[in-house]
Amino acid sequence: MTRLTRSIFVVLVALLFWPSPVSAQDGMPVVLSMRDRAKVIDGLLDYRLETVVPDLMRREGIDMWIIAAREYNEDPVIRTMLPATWIAARRRTVLVFFDRGDEGVERLAVARYDIGRSFGSAWNPEENPDQWARLAEIVAERNPQRIGLNISETFALGDGLTASERDGMMEAFAPQYRDRVVSAERLAVGWLETRTDREMEMYPMIVKIARNIIEEGLSEQVIQPGVTRTEDVEWWFRDRIRDLNLVTWFHPSVDIQREEATERDNDFSAREEGGVIHMGDLLHVDFGITYLRLNTDTQMHAYVLRHGETEAPSDLVNALAVGNRLQDILTGQFESGRSGNDILKSALDQAAAEGIEATIYTHPIGFHGHAAGPTIGLWDQQGGVPGRGDYPLYPMTAHSIELNAAVAIAAWNGQTVRIMLEEDAIFDGETTTYIDPRQEELLLIPRQ
Repeated sequence: MTRLTRSIFVVLVALLFWPSPVSAQDGMPVVLSMRDRAKVIDGLLDYRLETVVPDLMRREGIDMWIIAAREYNEDPVIRTMLPATWIAARRRTVLVFFDRGDEGVERLAVARYDIGRSFGSAWNPEENPDQWARLAEIVAERNPQRIGLNISETFALGDGLTASERDGMMEAFAPQYRDRVVSAERLAVGWLETRTDREMEMYPMIVKIARNIIEEGLSEQVIQPGVTRTEDVEWWFRDRIRDLNLVTWFHPSVDIQREEATERDNDFSAREEGGVIHMGDLLHVDFGITYLRLNTDTQMHAYVLRHGETEAPSDLVNALAVGNRLQDILTGQFESGRSGNDILKSALDQAAAEGIEATIYTHPIGFHGHAAGPTIGLWDQQGGVPGRGDYPLYPMTAHSIELNAAVAIAAWNGQTVRIMLEEDAIFDGETTTYIDPRQEELLLIPRQ
C-alpha cells in the first residue's frame, strides 16, 4: 500500500468511528457515503492482497493460483477481489497469482483491462485474440509446480470454477501443466475466512450498527403491545436498513415465546408467522447487515413488560444466563487446528455434564454470512457435519457463535423456552473475543 493510500485509509477509519450529528443522539455510528466506502474497501483489498495471499499460498504449497469467471456468474472468491467500483466481472476475467519467492507474489489479469490498481492487464486481444492461449503462455513462461484452481466438493465458496471455464483452460494448457493442477480449496477458504488486523479495526462498528438497529426495533419506538405483529417489526427492520443506505443478506425474523404456548409455538424450526405481540412475551430476533463487504449475524431477546413490571421475570433472566454459559462452554473449546466436529462434540459433552440441554450450530462469518471455514454443528446435525465440520479452526477468523439452550421456566408451569443466541466473535489463535459485547441482559419493552 502506498503512503498516500495508507493516509487516506487512516482518515477514513477515523471517520468510520466518528458519530455524525444526526446519529450522535441515538448512538448510531456514522454510515459512510458510497464514495467513502469504496475508498475503504479498496484500501482493505490492497492490504489483503499484499499480506494474506502470500502467506496462504505458501501455507498450502501452491505457487500459482488461477481464478477465472464470467460476468454475472462470478466465482465467490473473485467477487471479493474486485475493486469497489466493479459490481461484477467484465466479460471473462482471469486473475493469476504467481509466487516468485523473495520477489513476492506477482498479480496479473488475463483481461482486456487493468482490474483496479491491484491487477495489471497481461493480455492484448488485438495481438492474441485467444484468451485461453494467452493464459497458457503465462503459465509456460513461469513454469509453476502446483497450479491451484477453485474446485471443491466440500465448500461451495471454494468451488467457483465452472465446468466450461475449466474445460477451456485445460484444453489450452500443455500436457505437463495439466498434470500440475490441484484443488485450491483450502487456499480459497483461507482467503475468505482470514480477517486482517485492519478489518478487525472496523468490524466492531459494523456490528454496533447492526445491534443499534436491533435495539431500536425491539423497543416502544416500533412495538405497541396488542397491535404490532412480528411481521410488522420484520419489515420495519428492512425499511430501517434501507434508510441507512445499507443492505441485508437475509430477511430478518422476529418470533414469540410466551406462557401457555404450545410446544410447536416454541419450536424454533416451526414458527408461525405474523403473531401479535402481547405483554409478557419473550421476543427473539435474527438479523444481519452487509457493510464494507463484511457481514453481521446477530440473535437477541427482548421481554415485553406487563403492567406493574419494571424488569423481566427472574426465570427468564436466569435462562439467558444459561445461554451465556453455553456460549462460554463453546468458545472455551476453540483451539487452533481443532476441527469443527471435535469442538462441537466436546462442547456438547461439557454442556450435558452441566445439565444444559444444548443445540449448537455455529458458523464462520466475514465476506459471506454463512461463510467459509469450519462448521460447528447444524441445528439438525448435532452428531457432526461431514466435510465442512472436519475443517480445522485457524487464527484470525471470525465466527457467529450461534446456539440455543432449552430451559424450563418454573413460573410458566415448567414450560420450555429456547434461549436462541448468536454473537459475532473473532478467534485470534489464543482467545475468542466478541466483536461487540454480547447480550447478557434482556432488552425491555418499554425501556426502563
